[in-house]
Amino acid sequence: MKNIVQIAWLIPFLPLAGFLINGLLRKRLSRPAVSVVGSGVILASFIISLVVFFQVKSGNAQLVHYFNFIDTGSLKIGFDFQLDQLSALFLLIITGVGFLIHVYSVAYMHEEEPKDFARYFAYLNLFVFSMLLLVMGGNYVIMFIGWEGVGLCSYLLIGYWFKNINYTAAAKKAFIMNRIGDLGFLLAVFWLLQKVGSTDYATVFANISTKLTPADITGITILLFIGATGKSAQIPLYTWLPDAMAGPTPVSALIHAATMVTAGVYMIARSNALYSLAHLTQEIVMWVGLATALLAATIALKQYDIKKVLAYSTVSQLGFMFIALGTGNYVAAVFHVMTHAFFKALLFLGSGSVIHGMHHEQDIRQMGGLAKKMKVTYITFVIGCLAIAGCPLFSGFFSKDAILIGAFEHNKIVYAVALFTACLTAYYMFRLLFITFSGKFRGTEDQWHHVHESPALMTVPLIILAILSVVGGYINVPEVLGGHQGLTHFLAPVIPVGEATHLSHTTEYMLMGGAVLLIATAVVLAWNKCKNFVYRESEGIAKTLENKWYVDELYEAVVVKPLNALGGLFNTVVEKKIIDGFINGVGRAVNYSSRQVRLLQSGQVGTYVLMMVIGILVLFIIQLF
Repeated sequence: MKNIVQIAWLIPFLPLAGFLINGLLRKRLSRPAVSVVGSGVILASFIISLVVFFQVKSGNAQLVHYFNFIDTGSLKIGFDFQLDQLSALFLLIITGVGFLIHVYSVAYMHEEEPKDFARYFAYLNLFVFSMLLLVMGGNYVIMFIGWEGVGLCSYLLIGYWFKNINYTAAAKKAFIMNRIGDLGFLLAVFWLLQKVGSTDYATVFANISTKLTPADITGITILLFIGATGKSAQIPLYTWLPDAMAGPTPVSALIHAATMVTAGVYMIARSNALYSLAHLTQEIVMWVGLATALLAATIALKQYDIKKVLAYSTVSQLGFMFIALGTGNYVAAVFHVMTHAFFKALLFLGSGSVIHGMHHEQDIRQMGGLAKKMKVTYITFVIGCLAIAGCPLFSGFFSKDAILIGAFEHNKIVYAVALFTACLTAYYMFRLLFITFSGKFRGTEDQWHHVHESPALMTVPLIILAILSVVGGYINVPEVLGGHQGLTHFLAPVIPVGEATHLSHTTEYMLMGGAVLLIATAVVLAWNKCKNFVYRESEGIAKTLENKWYVDELYEAVVVKPLNALGGLFNTVVEKKIIDGFINGVGRAVNYSSRQVRLLQSGQVGTYVLMMVIGILVLFIIQLF
């Protein structure tokens, strides 16, 4: 084969083909055929992604130009794919984890009607296609096309059960809040076009010092970050993500682990050359990430919907990634994206296994003791909790430690708050584990009788993700632990290696040891409080946390209701009275004048002769003057 990179277009094209096949033939294809097409195209993309990855790893990174997407005057925007170390890594995450989620979906969605089953897989394939386009794009315009594509697919999948009005409301909320952020991204693209005349990454980054002033760089990076707050659910545009749990559980796994929410992190990491020169923006990114991580972690402490706990966990973990981005620790952010993809997909699919075994029950207050009947789900869920908590030997330990070390060097206050948030993470995740799987069963006897382990199509992906959640962190072991930071060096052509850490090994050991000790303490506290869980009505701050700090109610009062009132005013006053009044008034005036003028047509010849004579006299008089 001449050059495998030249057929990289097949990576996004195959999921697109799967979308078209399952979407157009959804009433004709059998359930097995839909499953094979839907999952097979993602597996094929993963295999090609592997080949591309090894090509890139051997130094064959390049920009592949296919055709001019926009070609008018001096403006030329190519349909280009950037195949380098960063995009190759994301390709493996998206297609690898995405394939496991597709396989899992075959069993999880088995109750759906065949045509709806096909519709689900069509949407899922389109979602993966959009995310692949986003990370493969060689310029900000192609990235933006994929960016909008994942927004559309989130709407379709969150509102998959569209007959439920609450689910469609959640889908609309996600769509609208993302459009707010997307406006910032779009304005940044226009700014780059006006100043640089191009949106190609290479051209933009090569002309930073010559065509962009510091004010330009700050403005562009802030606008890009606004786009990232929408996709990656940061304050203030984060409230859509917990509501996205309305969709099927595999959709939640795909959104939270392998696609959509990591788009903002990818975009900033890709734009590291811009952000490294925008110190104000980096500070904003860091503090917003810190606030988001802490806020979401506190809310997760008192949630009882198994998926909502994980949703707020995702918001919090994304906050950690933005802390890393804001401190210039881009590799640590990308590293945490990868490990998070493994353990968060595991946890969401594990929650789906619990929901499946409990016959669609999601309230953990109605669970307990499930470890006895769901051993595979329980063991893999434990591994996911150990990884996300940052316990030693698990992937999350390495990636979260890299973020905390970077924060410690940059700002001690940020480090302290981030460490406290990491402890909260350990507490609420093991709270979830113990309430769900330990103690006595709190549901009905009939529910307990029907609790069962999930089928192999669901448990095998759990086992694979559990293994990845253990070993995934070893690709970037820090030097202080005897590693060689392989991921850091692999990404160096895209994300230059920064200055070496100024911390001594003793300091790093102390920071790691202290973090592990605090996390272990949080786990013990969770065990003591939740091993024999008994629900009690929340009061005070606990009730506030259970109600998510009343942020949704605040948005409803400050944004939604005033906008609805303004819309009602425009409808009743501007639309009906002014616009409709003017248009209808013109119509009535013409109608009235027509009725009056027609009275001149009496049908009497004498009258017409008289009018003619009067007209001649008038003309004669006018001529005299």
